[in-house]
Amino acid sequence: MNIVKTIRKWNAYNRTVRELSSLDNRLLNDLGINRGDIHRLAREHAEQL
Repeated sequence: MNIVKTIRKWNAYNRTVRELSSLDNRLLNDLGINRGDIHRLAREHAEQL
């Protein structure tokens, strides 16, 4: 894996964690997301790049 792709994935992971973490519990619940799932979802998102 090249460094550019690795950095792109890392940035996507961090951005996803930051954005989901900024939501309140009510909004997360409306999306069907538990706060404990944020890191897993961010990893899954980053791996799709």
